[in-house]
Amino acid sequence: MPTASEPVIYVLDFNVGNSTDDPNDPWTSGRIAVGTPSGNKLQTLISHENRPDGIEVLLHDGRNDGKIFWTQMGTPDKNDGTVQSSALDGSDVKDIYSRGEIHTPKQLSIDEKNGKLYVCDREGLRVHRSNLDGTQKEVLIQTGTWTNDEHASDASRWCVGICVDAENGLFYWTQKGPPKGGKGKILRADIKMPKGATAWTRNDIEVLFEDLPEPIDLQLSTSTQQLYWTDRGDFPKGNTLNRASVGGSLGRIQERGYEILARHLHEAIGLQVDEVGKRIYVSDLGGDVYRYDSDGKNVEKFFEGQGVFTGIAVAYLKDEEKARLYGL
Repeated sequence: MPTASEPVIYVLDFNVGNSTDDPNDPWTSGRIAVGTPSGNKLQTLISHENRPDGIEVLLHDGRNDGKIFWTQMGTPDKNDGTVQSSALDGSDVKDIYSRGEIHTPKQLSIDEKNGKLYVCDREGLRVHRSNLDGTQKEVLIQTGTWTNDEHASDASRWCVGICVDAENGLFYWTQKGPPKGGKGKILRADIKMPKGATAWTRNDIEVLFEDLPEPIDLQLSTSTQQLYWTDRGDFPKGNTLNRASVGGSLGRIQERGYEILARHLHEAIGLQVDEVGKRIYVSDLGGDVYRYDSDGKNVEKFFEGQGVFTGIAVAYLKDEEKARLYGL
């Protein structure tokens, strides 16, 4: 039985090959699934998703009702991605960004302090920000024009992973580069747009690391100022879990470099830093969820063979709430 000290794991599953709902369009068979480490069996919370990719869970905090936020990439060449939310039990599904408002949304990140939602838009070549209900939308980063074929086909412009450091007024994102291409970057900028600047012209962008195999999702441990990321590129530096200390100046960060904590993942995508349990969760397209200590040691594996996983989130709920919401 699940214990009070363990989290609920929320995982996005492409579900390709596992659903017969529409054999002509397997991409619309994705789902949001939930489980616990001790249960080791996922159950579907929301189904019929179109390439779900990024997920965050916001618990009740006195100001906000508990919600799940997630992205659906849609069809990459159709500009039909969406960002949605629901209640914790999967009901009350709402569009935060409707089709046409965002192209191919990938990872998203919640700034609870300021009540903001950040989303990377891969083929849309942008980083978006809005209120949690989708109002006051703005573009923070613009790397090209998605209607320009040359721009859209240049994967070095694709914004994929994102996280926010509200306390220090920064956000971080990845531009992954071509598959297995060794041209990926991790960048950061101020959450406040420089005076007189635009998403095209801002001059506060810092490149922390470049020439990475293919960096995907990001998470920051705010307590330690350690930045973690997944990389789905080629061995030996790809398909890895990585970490770097990002406190201090750009030059100091680059001088320290980064460390590879874990290798031999299978198309690593999702990432969650569990500040409560002091663990790191990773999900991959190979269909596994991994849990590591914060230094990458003592790996455990969950939910093997139950899906094709992209984004992941964890949340600590009371036992009675887990039972009421999910029967866990």
